[in-house]
Amino acid sequence: MHEMSIAMAVVGQVEEAAEAAGASTVTTVRLQVGELAGVVPAALAFCFELACAGTLLEGSALETEPVPARARCRSCTADWPTGMPPRLACPRCDRATDVELLAGRELQILSVRWEDGTTPDAGHPCRSATAPTPSRVPIAEER
Repeated sequence: MHEMSIAMAVVGQVEEAAEAAGASTVTTVRLQVGELAGVVPAALAFCFELACAGTLLEGSALETEPVPARARCRSCTADWPTGMPPRLACPRCDRATDVELLAGRELQILSVRWEDGTTPDAGHPCRSATAPTPSRVPIAEER
Protein backbone atom coordinates (compact mmCIF):
# COMPACT_ATOMS: atom_id res chain seq x y z
CA MET A 1 0.00 0.00 0.00
CA HIS A 2 1.49 3.30 -1.08
CA GLU A 3 -0.34 5.18 1.69
CA MET A 4 2.53 4.26 4.03
CA SER A 5 5.14 5.91 1.80
CA ILE A 6 2.89 8.98 1.50
CA ALA A 7 2.45 9.10 5.28
CA MET A 8 6.20 8.79 5.81
CA ALA A 9 6.87 11.59 3.31
CA VAL A 10 4.34 13.86 5.04
CA VAL A 11 5.78 13.11 8.48
CA GLY A 12 9.31 13.77 7.21
CA GLN A 13 8.40 17.13 5.66
CA VAL A 14 6.36 18.27 8.65
CA GLU A 15 8.96 17.16 11.18
CA GLU A 16 11.70 19.01 9.28
CA ALA A 17 9.64 22.24 9.24
CA ALA A 18 8.62 21.87 12.89
CA GLU A 19 12.20 21.30 14.05
CA ALA A 20 13.42 24.30 12.05
CA ALA A 21 10.77 26.44 13.77
CA GLY A 22 11.69 25.15 17.24
CA ALA A 23 8.44 23.25 17.77
CA SER A 24 8.19 20.83 20.64
CA THR A 25 5.10 18.95 19.41
CA VAL A 26 2.98 18.82 16.27
CA THR A 27 -0.73 18.66 17.07
CA THR A 28 -2.49 18.72 13.69
CA VAL A 29 -1.64 18.15 10.04
CA ARG A 30 -4.17 19.10 7.35
CA LEU A 31 -3.87 17.46 3.94
CA GLN A 32 -5.75 18.10 0.73
CA VAL A 33 -6.51 14.80 -1.02
CA GLY A 34 -7.98 14.74 -4.51
CA GLU A 35 -10.61 12.19 -5.48
CA LEU A 36 -8.30 10.92 -8.26
CA ALA A 37 -5.09 10.91 -6.20
CA GLY A 38 -5.38 7.17 -5.65
CA VAL A 39 -5.30 7.55 -1.87
CA VAL A 40 -7.69 5.81 0.53
CA PRO A 41 -8.15 8.32 3.40
CA ALA A 42 -8.78 5.63 6.05
CA ALA A 43 -5.63 3.74 5.01
CA LEU A 44 -3.65 7.00 5.01
CA ALA A 45 -4.89 7.83 8.53
CA PHE A 46 -3.81 4.39 9.77
CA CYS A 47 -0.39 4.68 8.14
CA PHE A 48 0.03 8.26 9.37
CA GLU A 49 -0.43 7.12 12.98
CA LEU A 50 2.24 4.44 12.51
CA ALA A 51 4.64 6.82 10.73
CA CYS A 52 4.32 9.39 13.56
CA ALA A 53 5.58 6.97 16.24
CA GLY A 54 8.75 8.28 17.86
CA THR A 55 8.62 11.68 16.11
CA LEU A 56 7.46 15.19 17.01
CA LEU A 57 4.17 14.21 15.37
CA GLU A 58 3.40 11.31 17.71
CA GLY A 59 -0.22 11.67 18.81
CA SER A 60 -1.01 14.37 16.24
CA ALA A 61 -4.29 14.46 14.35
CA LEU A 62 -4.49 14.04 10.59
CA GLU A 63 -7.28 16.01 8.93
CA THR A 64 -7.96 15.35 5.26
CA GLU A 65 -9.84 17.73 3.01
CA PRO A 66 -11.31 15.92 0.00
CA VAL A 67 -11.19 17.58 -3.43
CA PRO A 68 -13.82 16.41 -5.93
CA ALA A 69 -12.56 15.72 -9.44
CA ARG A 70 -13.64 18.18 -12.15
CA ALA A 71 -12.88 18.35 -15.87
CA ARG A 72 -13.40 20.85 -18.70
CA CYS A 73 -13.86 20.31 -22.40
CA ARG A 74 -11.61 22.66 -24.35
CA SER A 75 -13.81 22.29 -27.42
CA CYS A 76 -17.15 23.42 -25.99
CA THR A 77 -15.98 24.75 -22.54
CA ALA A 78 -18.34 22.48 -20.58
CA ASP A 79 -17.25 21.86 -16.98
CA TRP A 80 -18.38 18.77 -15.01
CA PRO A 81 -17.66 16.62 -11.96
CA THR A 82 -15.92 13.49 -13.24
CA GLY A 83 -17.02 11.19 -10.41
CA MET A 84 -15.45 7.80 -9.71
CA PRO A 85 -14.65 6.05 -11.92
CA PRO A 86 -13.93 9.28 -13.77
CA ARG A 87 -16.02 10.24 -16.78
CA LEU A 88 -13.53 11.92 -19.09
CA ALA A 89 -15.80 12.31 -22.11
CA CYS A 90 -17.60 15.64 -22.27
CA PRO A 91 -21.27 15.24 -21.28
CA ARG A 92 -22.25 18.09 -23.63
CA CYS A 93 -20.43 17.27 -26.89
CA ASP A 94 -19.30 13.70 -26.05
CA ARG A 95 -15.66 14.43 -26.96
CA ALA A 96 -12.86 12.86 -24.97
CA THR A 97 -9.95 14.11 -27.05
CA ASP A 98 -9.68 17.66 -25.72
CA VAL A 99 -10.47 17.31 -22.01
CA GLU A 100 -8.55 19.09 -19.26
CA LEU A 101 -8.56 17.78 -15.69
CA LEU A 102 -9.15 20.80 -13.43
CA ALA A 103 -9.11 19.21 -9.98
CA GLY A 104 -8.95 15.88 -8.23
CA ARG A 105 -5.28 14.89 -8.27
CA GLU A 106 -4.23 17.10 -5.34
CA LEU A 107 -2.11 15.64 -2.57
CA GLN A 108 -0.58 18.42 -0.53
CA ILE A 109 -0.03 19.65 2.99
CA LEU A 110 -2.39 22.56 3.65
CA SER A 111 -1.33 23.49 7.16
CA VAL A 112 0.38 22.26 10.29
CA ARG A 113 -0.33 23.21 13.89
CA TRP A 114 2.32 22.80 16.56
CA GLU A 115 3.31 23.91 20.02
CA ASP A 116 6.52 25.86 20.12
CA GLY A 117 9.34 25.05 22.49
CA THR A 118 9.12 28.28 24.50
CA THR A 119 8.01 28.43 28.10
CA PRO A 120 4.39 29.59 28.29
CA ASP A 121 3.85 32.83 30.18
CA ALA A 122 0.94 33.66 32.50
CA GLY A 123 -1.07 35.33 29.74
CA HIS A 124 -0.67 32.43 27.32
CA PRO A 125 -1.21 28.99 28.85
CA CYS A 126 -0.21 27.35 25.60
CA ARG A 127 1.69 28.99 22.78
CA SER A 128 1.09 27.54 19.40
CA ALA A 129 1.81 28.30 15.80
CA THR A 130 0.03 27.41 12.62
CA ALA A 131 2.39 26.98 9.75
CA PRO A 132 0.85 27.02 6.30
CA THR A 133 3.01 25.51 3.63
CA PRO A 134 4.87 28.37 1.91
CA SER A 135 4.14 27.05 -1.58
CA ARG A 136 2.72 24.02 -3.24
CA VAL A 137 5.25 21.30 -2.54
CA PRO A 138 4.29 17.92 -3.99
CA ILE A 139 4.56 14.98 -1.65
CA ALA A 140 7.31 12.63 -2.83
CA GLU A 141 4.80 10.02 -4.05
CA GLU A 142 3.28 12.61 -6.38
CA ARG A 143 6.48 13.27 -8.36
